Amino acid sequence: MKEKKTMMSTAIIRGAIKESFLKLDPRVMVRNPIMFVVEIGFIITLALIFVPDLFGGSVSSGYNLTVAFILLFTVLFANFAEALAEGRGRAQADTLKKTKQDMKANKLNSLNQVKQVLSSELRKGDIVIVAQGETIPGDGEVIEGLASVDESAITGESAPVIKEAGGDFSSVTGGTRVVSDRITVRITSDPGESFLDRMIALVEGAKRQKTPNEIALSTVLTSLTLIFLIVVVTLPFFADYLEIQLEIPMLIALLVCLIPTTIGGLLSAIGIAGMDRVTQFNVLAMSGKAVEAAGDITTIILDKTGTITFGNRMASEFTPVGGHEEQETALWAAISSLKDETPEGRSVLELMRKQGLAYDPAIGEDAEFHEFKAETRMSGMDLRDGRKVRKGAVDAVKKWVVSQGGRVPKELDPNSERIAKAGGTPLAIAVDQEIYGLIYLKDTVKPGMKERFEQMRQMGIKTIMCTGDNPLTAATIAIEAGVDDFIAESTPEDKIAVIRREQAEGKLVAMTGDGTNDAPALAQADVGIAMNSGTVAAKEAANMVDLDSDPSKIIEVVSIGKQLLMTRGALTTFSIANDIAKYFAIIPAMFMLAIPQMEALNIMRLGSPESAILSALIFNAVIIPLLIPLAMKGVAYKPMSSAALLQRNLIIYGLGGVVAPFLGIKVIDLAVHLWI
Repeated sequence: MKEKKTMMSTAIIRGAIKESFLKLDPRVMVRNPIMFVVEIGFIITLALIFVPDLFGGSVSSGYNLTVAFILLFTVLFANFAEALAEGRGRAQADTLKKTKQDMKANKLNSLNQVKQVLSSELRKGDIVIVAQGETIPGDGEVIEGLASVDESAITGESAPVIKEAGGDFSSVTGGTRVVSDRITVRITSDPGESFLDRMIALVEGAKRQKTPNEIALSTVLTSLTLIFLIVVVTLPFFADYLEIQLEIPMLIALLVCLIPTTIGGLLSAIGIAGMDRVTQFNVLAMSGKAVEAAGDITTIILDKTGTITFGNRMASEFTPVGGHEEQETALWAAISSLKDETPEGRSVLELMRKQGLAYDPAIGEDAEFHEFKAETRMSGMDLRDGRKVRKGAVDAVKKWVVSQGGRVPKELDPNSERIAKAGGTPLAIAVDQEIYGLIYLKDTVKPGMKERFEQMRQMGIKTIMCTGDNPLTAATIAIEAGVDDFIAESTPEDKIAVIRREQAEGKLVAMTGDGTNDAPALAQADVGIAMNSGTVAAKEAANMVDLDSDPSKIIEVVSIGKQLLMTRGALTTFSIANDIAKYFAIIPAMFMLAIPQMEALNIMRLGSPESAILSALIFNAVIIPLLIPLAMKGVAYKPMSSAALLQRNLIIYGLGGVVAPFLGIKVIDLAVHLWI
């Protein structure tokens, strides 16, 4: 699965730079206590440039200016990280807003007369007619007709989808376009409440809330900041007792390097980028909590119809009987389906194409088509040469052939029973008095599902398929799809029961579905992913919507959730680890003039106290923008055990967080010492 959008663009970067300065407003900065402390330090140091003896200090204005400059850029870099993450969301929202436009709608009034109105005037319950080439004016459900709909403006996918009245594929989204045919739509949302409106609000981040994990980490970081603030404020009193003069800029530098500024500057960006990363895969997350929960999913419940399978029974095999060849059976199956616009009829012609079987469409020219009816349970064609072709339920076709004076081949019933036991539906094909064979219809598993479920298994995720089919059919589909377990003849209550059972065992459960009957289970699950092709009820109940209607995309969602948790943990580990190097840089520099024995702690052999402090501050500032790409992209996730992941992160980000600052501060000091 490839991301559909690039991570950054020139316009987004320019906007983020502007926002970095606007976010310097203390009313905005106070929301991030760590960086707010750094900004206060910048203001104090800036004041010392103009009033050097404000606190009785003796540090030069040039040194104060340098410290103030570094602190300012520390705050700006942190603001830039957050603004960059927000900018990507706004850029996508702008794209969606172009799709949302006021347009004309053909509304049916109480007298069934068509009246043109603006789409903004439509209300829930209104009925509109949308013909070929027209844009669907609002969210709704198809109540009459069948049409091919281009949803590329919403999903980014060029292939149109079929929407029809009834069933689980009746939901349509405002802003999409009807490519062929004509449908009647009942509007299901008022202005400002449409799916597109909610998408825009969500990707802009207007309703984004911090996740419990993020809140807990923010509390810990704020507590550390408060503790170190108390330490630094009280330090001068102890220094005075020891007759050591500590300058204000040095204390500010110490505070900035003691508090976890690296993770503090990137924490918000990590959370925003996590939600945005899901959106890059065309999955709309209703909250950051859902993305985070996806990282800990251990069980996933999948509805079969429309989720694992296509949902429509499709032709998969031609079985000849009565001594006929497969080519003959396929030929008459195709002729009977030339004017059959049902999914089953279209699938017959598609199977012919896939198998390379030829037929002459001219045979069906000027023929009279008989649609399928519940009374006859058959459809077919009356050809211009007098022959009659029928396709339908086996017992109905048998009766029709016998009524014509024909006979029933002895192998017809055994073959039809074989198909039924395998979970399929047999359709008999007959021409006048003779039965040529059977069409094997089955609810086809979507391509690549077995491989995707194997990937889930490697990630430690158990897959359970729920279906209303009988146990035999369910078992056949389960084996073909490669799921770990299945529940046959399941009701909406059964789906909720299995979710609650898994949750009672302390597991986090995800549910994917597309039908109204899936809505209760989607609401009960920790992560509910509704297919965009599904009903309005399913999308309302879920906390994620897959715009591509690809259930296997749960793998990407889980990976992104794990990335979010790993990225936050990795950068927190790195931030705390690199503080060790900063302590060894600043603390000896502050005290070694008054306490010569402190020179033993100057293991980096930095040039002077001034260069040591500036070098640590510079490293503290530049490490934030260097880590922005990692915060935005996320730590690479590979399926492995939790112990292996922890060991890997401790080596890379723990050990790396200790070593990198030692090297970085030393290199910076070589340049700064020469400059000073």
